[in-house]
Amino acid sequence: MFSVNHGALKVLEEMISNPEYYGVKVEKAENGGTIVDAGVKVRGGYEAGLKITEVCMGGLGRAYLTIQQYGDLALPAVVVYTDEPCIATLGSQFAGWRIKVGDFFALGSGPARAISQEPKELYRKIQYKDESDVAVIVFETDRYPSADVFKYIADKCHVETDKVYSVITPTSSVAGCVQISGRIVETGIHKLTELGFDPKKIVYGAGIAPVAPIHPKFARAMGRTNDVIIASGQVFLTVDYEGTDLEDYVKKAPSSASKIYGRPFFEIFKEAGYDFYKIDPTIFSPAHLIVNNIRDGKVYSAGKVDVELLKKSLEV
Repeated sequence: MFSVNHGALKVLEEMISNPEYYGVKVEKAENGGTIVDAGVKVRGGYEAGLKITEVCMGGLGRAYLTIQQYGDLALPAVVVYTDEPCIATLGSQFAGWRIKVGDFFALGSGPARAISQEPKELYRKIQYKDESDVAVIVFETDRYPSADVFKYIADKCHVETDKVYSVITPTSSVAGCVQISGRIVETGIHKLTELGFDPKKIVYGAGIAPVAPIHPKFARAMGRTNDVIIASGQVFLTVDYEGTDLEDYVKKAPSSASKIYGRPFFEIFKEAGYDFYKIDPTIFSPAHLIVNNIRDGKVYSAGKVDVELLKKSLEV
């Protein structure tokens, strides 16, 4: 079975061998773990963000940059596609590992999760486990992980500490914004899964989402990076499904199906005391979802791009 950690490492090695080109800084933790900084001590950039998106997907997806028109607003946008959507997104990319070691806290995404099986219920659903002697993890943070963090990950993944690779991308950085928008397909698949759809029935996935303009304040940056997906992210999925309820799943999947939809995410985030876990999770969805069933050729579409909400969020 394909190893998402070895797949990710092949992508990451390209960045490590060309740090100046990608605008990253490579450092070693005290116990030998590797830190790839894409925006804390260095500026990172679009190229780094695209590669990190592919790292997060365990080498099972591709990402590139384009320019997309949203009303009278032209924005850089990330296009992502994968022929192994279930493993690439839920099995690797999803930010599902809450890591707290000392005063360090961050959500871990990327292929190391597939070794540690975090969260376990999700891996039971997709029936995937990676057996690897290396572990690659991505943190959306502006802090370097300590040697203790590397030891924690190494112990959970049953690898040596010098075989742990950590990529860090602050929210208020270009690379950080790119890799967040690069989660557009994962966001759509995760929403369908939460609604009860079997993600193993999804055979291909593609999507596009604008890259949020940078904001130096964390909460504002968090608002924008969520809104580019909620207000304007688009996902196309191909499924192999026998049931008669596919249209119902699609109708419930877009962000506009959430009761709290309609305000910039910053306002929702602030109202929740800047606590993600107090926010209605149904809002974390693409704006527009299109699903093609290869069993009968039918195409279902729900939701739409909301240019006005996007502009409110970006303060245009």
